[in-house]
Amino acid sequence: MDKPLATNDNFCVFHAFFSCTMMLRAPSTMSLVCLEASARLRSFTAAAQELHLTQGAISRQIMALESRLDLKLFVRRRDAVVLTEAGRYYLDEVGPILQRLERATANVMALKGRGGTLALSVGASLGSYWLIPRLPDFTRAHSEITLNFATRVGSVDFKSMAVDASLEFGDGKRIGVHNDFVLPLTMAPYASAAWITKHGKSLTSRTPVSALVHHTTVLDAWQKWFDQAGIQIGTGQEGPRYELMSMALNAAIAGLGAVLLPDFMAHDAVATGRLRRLSKKQWASPRGYYLVYPEESAKLEALTVFRAWLLTQVRAGSSRVGL
Repeated sequence: MDKPLATNDNFCVFHAFFSCTMMLRAPSTMSLVCLEASARLRSFTAAAQELHLTQGAISRQIMALESRLDLKLFVRRRDAVVLTEAGRYYLDEVGPILQRLERATANVMALKGRGGTLALSVGASLGSYWLIPRLPDFTRAHSEITLNFATRVGSVDFKSMAVDASLEFGDGKRIGVHNDFVLPLTMAPYASAAWITKHGKSLTSRTPVSALVHHTTVLDAWQKWFDQAGIQIGTGQEGPRYELMSMALNAAIAGLGAVLLPDFMAHDAVATGRLRRLSKKQWASPRGYYLVYPEESAKLEALTVFRAWLLTQVRAGSSRVGL
């Protein structure tokens, strides 16, 4: 009768089986690169030219990948090749992995494993008025790290967008990712001298709702501010709406309406006389700004360094509390 395998032997057999299975399932990097280039260029010939291969080599890589996956990735047409539905899904999944692999390779070659590049998505207004003015401090202390920025409104889909982390507005409850609180959303009302001449230097129940600039991310902000101030005003949102806070700022400067702004955005306009603060009262949103990142990004040294610096900026009081 055979003797039962020892615990270590059991582990070794399982590890060998698991490793072999993974090797059988994982396609070659070259086949994935050929997939990405062919899909982007809609041509095996153009992909071959870009990758310095023959058209036949591209076709063989794609056919081998289709054979391994047991499905068709492309529809071959006379004038182009087009991804199938399965092909689009697969490329959406592996595309960000290829981008991370390329970035990691470039970083380790250039920096020998020190520092690297960190790709961040940041709200346009927060990035322009709060983050970028503070970045010289970061670059002086961490010249080995290069920060690349993208902007978008709303939450980032880390599967479809090639970024490592996102500094975004939300409730801090996104599932499956890290949510590190950074800044609160606290705003006060401001208006131009022309607006004040027409509507008065303070907000009252007689202030027309149509004379208020609204920010689409927090459409109820004005109503909440008036409620907190104990002022009864209509519940409508007839005033102009702006997706970007920076556009709302410039609309207020142009006299198009009063606006709720964080101190750090309004500071320069107030200092130069383009805006005046209408009240000492502020409104604090239950939501705020969070540094959001997936589990795989948590292991990046560059993100660890940036996160520590970012939170230090806030704790040091260098953020004038706001959006």
